[in-house]
Amino acid sequence: MSEVSPRSDWTRAEIAALFELPFTELVYRAADVHRASFDPAEVQLSTLLSIKTGGCAEDCGYCSQSVKAEAGVPATKLMEVQAVLQSAAQAKDRGSSRFCMGAAWRNPKDRDMPAIVAMVQGVRAMGLETCMTLGMLAPHQAQMLADAGLDYYNHNIDTSPEHYAEVITTRSMDDRLDTLAEVRRAGINVCSGGIVGMGETRADRVGFIHTLANLPAHPESVPINALVPVKGTVLGNMLADTPLAKIDDVEFVRTVAVARITMPASMVRLSAGRESMSEMTQAMCFLAGANSIFTGDKLLTAPNAGDDNDAAMFARLGLKAMAAEAPRGCAVREAAE
Repeated sequence: MSEVSPRSDWTRAEIAALFELPFTELVYRAADVHRASFDPAEVQLSTLLSIKTGGCAEDCGYCSQSVKAEAGVPATKLMEVQAVLQSAAQAKDRGSSRFCMGAAWRNPKDRDMPAIVAMVQGVRAMGLETCMTLGMLAPHQAQMLADAGLDYYNHNIDTSPEHYAEVITTRSMDDRLDTLAEVRRAGINVCSGGIVGMGETRADRVGFIHTLANLPAHPESVPINALVPVKGTVLGNMLADTPLAKIDDVEFVRTVAVARITMPASMVRLSAGRESMSEMTQAMCFLAGANSIFTGDKLLTAPNAGDDNDAAMFARLGLKAMAAEAPRGCAVREAAE
């Protein structure tokens, strides 16, 4: 089929209808859309490093790094630049093409920006794509990151607008969308997705996809996380011992497939939660259009599948790592250059 043109006028009814399709039909349609823009045998490998852990002022109910959580995660200072660059070099040696750096902040302080800029410049000099997640950004901070050459900025919307206040009260959905707009204005590619399995309904998953797919420009990366319940967090305490703690595998694949259909040119990333998924569930996600994963044994503070397990899975499934390439869709920066 020919490449599918992205739309930003999806209705909730259209997205709900996709979720309601017979499972095999939905996965078939998603695979067809995926093949129009990507090699279905290629999966992007990304590495995520926590460059500043714990002590975050936000009250996100899923997060062990919140000051409101009692998960035993100590607060640390921002890592030294050289230590971050060493981790990036190791990630590149293991096959990663994108290096993502996350700091547990509500928003970065201006005093930390020079070190952040040096990290971006150093990682980019290695030939890796760069991504940062630092919380909310002021316009001048977004511009500093753009000037440093940052390829992607991650800022997840987490869930639907209707379910949002059940998860977070210290920052609104509009705050998140404002940060995404600042990132766009600065000419940085957007990475934005969310978490499923937080007690939301399917209607909330429809609303989550609807919000992302109707942004003026789709996020170039869309991470789909399955909640990893951590005791000591609000959601971890509520869900760890209940059936809601792990979203149904079929429903998770449906969410990936609908994300692929509605955002056909985006990288759709299997993020947190893979360590508890079967290999066949992950294979179905790849068939349904997921084409990016985080590698390594840890995602910030949560466990991850591990490089050896991923390599073995890729060998069995006949998948290969995607080579690094110029970031997609950074129209503002390209026009400036």
